[in-house]
Amino acid sequence: MSASGPNRAERLLNLLQILRRHRYPVSGTRLAEELAIGLRTLYRDIASLRAQGADIRGEAGTGYVLEEGYLLPPMMFSPEQLDALTLGLRWVTHYGDSALSKAAEEAISNIADVLPARLQPYINHSTLLVGPTKTRGGNQNNFSLLRSAVRDESKIRVRYVDLHGEQTERILWPFSLGYLPEEVVLAAWCELRNDFRHFSVARFVSIEMLNSRYPFSRQRLLYRWRQAGRDKEPIQQEKK
Repeated sequence: MSASGPNRAERLLNLLQILRRHRYPVSGTRLAEELAIGLRTLYRDIASLRAQGADIRGEAGTGYVLEEGYLLPPMMFSPEQLDALTLGLRWVTHYGDSALSKAAEEAISNIADVLPARLQPYINHSTLLVGPTKTRGGNQNNFSLLRSAVRDESKIRVRYVDLHGEQTERILWPFSLGYLPEEVVLAAWCELRNDFRHFSVARFVSIEMLNSRYPFSRQRLLYRWRQAGRDKEPIQQEKK
């Protein structure tokens, strides 16, 4: 039964991923059915994962659960996952600002360094390519500063030039950056307009990180933004 399934390394990876999806014990029968393997093979796979350090609790007849905090070793990536990682990191290398581009190149190198020899070609000789991009305007330092503000849930003071060429000063609560083909757009709550607004990063004249956190988490702001239906409309730059 297992001969027709994925190779053993991929099967072990799939088993870990199934266990990580569940907070409560999953029966061996259910796991074996999802992996299309027999129970004896499942028990051997669980024993192998435990030997490699996976904290899998439970036993036959009671079900199995993976304790929180276990990190998936890089060598357990499947070929499809490595393709996805490589393509995504190459996209960031081409489309990201200088800091993100450098980080993406370092990440690809770090992943390749810890992969077993048989999987390294999926990273080093990937044929998944990213097309040419258009140059984005704006101060490169602004991108790193804005990402820090989003992570820290910090208010920022900005001077912004709108589409009519008018300059305004605002206090923003930044919670998301959208990397679009031709520009990067900041989604934020604007104290001046008392509403959600979108700003082209290239139009910021100045950005100052304030020593003040906004009153909600960025996750809550993102939820409220989605509830307002903003993600269902084309992203508009601030016009007034």
